[in-house]
Amino acid sequence: MAITAALVKELRDKTGAGMMDAKKALTESDGDMEAAVDWLRTKGLAKAAKKSGRTAAEGLVAVKVAGGKGVAVEVNSETDFVAKNAEFQEMVASIADVAVGVDTVEALAAADLGGKSVADTITDKIATVGENMSLRRMAALEGQNVVSYIHNAAGEGMGQIGVLVAFTGDDGAVARQVAMHIAAINPASLSEADLDPALIAREKQVLTEQARESGKPENVIEKMIEGRMKKFFSEVTLLAQSFVVNPDLTVAAAAKEAGIEITGFVRLERGEGIEVEKEDFAAEVAKAAQG
Repeated sequence: MAITAALVKELRDKTGAGMMDAKKALTESDGDMEAAVDWLRTKGLAKAAKKSGRTAAEGLVAVKVAGGKGVAVEVNSETDFVAKNAEFQEMVASIADVAVGVDTVEALAAADLGGKSVADTITDKIATVGENMSLRRMAALEGQNVVSYIHNAAGEGMGQIGVLVAFTGDDGAVARQVAMHIAAINPASLSEADLDPALIAREKQVLTEQARESGKPENVIEKMIEGRMKKFFSEVTLLAQSFVVNPDLTVAAAAKEAGIEITGFVRLERGEGIEVEKEDFAAEVAKAAQG
């Protein structure tokens, strides 16, 4: 029997399954709709798909360093309880291992993990664990040397915040202190040269309006803006920030003193930027009672 687009759509509407899963189910069932539904249920795909609308803002960030390359991967779950689960952590660690060999999150999703893709591995885990999960982000960093740091570790190489720091030189201990600084302070960029031009323009506009409200002459206002922008850069760029380990030095100065140069960094924080819908307690209980 021919598997039409209309049949695939009908099955997707019934089960919430993905397009390719729905097409495969119909093919395996020779176009029999009920058999296709059962096939999806057997594989756990219908159940997993129905959960895909839930917000997954918990989970873990995992880091992995191999030679001069480091990767950070964020895999989300709905609850912190699942993030602490040994099976989930094992899966996240395996995904981080695979990530070393790719450069984008799309390539990671399609990469092989024990005979199936990373995306399919996560889908299978959704079906067995019973809550939504997602491979959200991946970042890679290369340099002469790369060190990693995990903040609020939940397991080996994974936790709430993952940081990678690339550097030249030999003092990995200071580079790791810089990674801890990044975890705590969350700089916007490595230096002024790497800062988003739109962010600079927006900040300058705000500072200009503030300065003009003072009523001072234009030449004075220009100097005011120049000073305030310098302060802004010292607050948001890593190399210009006061080093948390020794606030008398900037990060750049501390690195130079240690004989190293920081050439790049990555910081991923679990759930960063995800909007979570808030429910009152009564609503949560009612939702749980409905299954």
